[in-house]
Amino acid sequence: MGKMDKYLCVCGWVYDPELGDPDGGIAPGTPFEDIPDDWVCPVCLLGKDAFSPM
Repeated sequence: MGKMDKYLCVCGWVYDPELGDPDGGIAPGTPFEDIPDDWVCPVCLLGKDAFSPM
């Protein structure tokens, strides 16, 4: 897996590192691996362990 892969949450929301999650404090260009462990999905509020690589 490359550092800039997209990740899919169980709820269907996709984390795209090119977009980041500005509302959640994650700047565009941030690889999924570099997101803080306490970050949650902006849709379902589950943690990083609810995501899988696409």
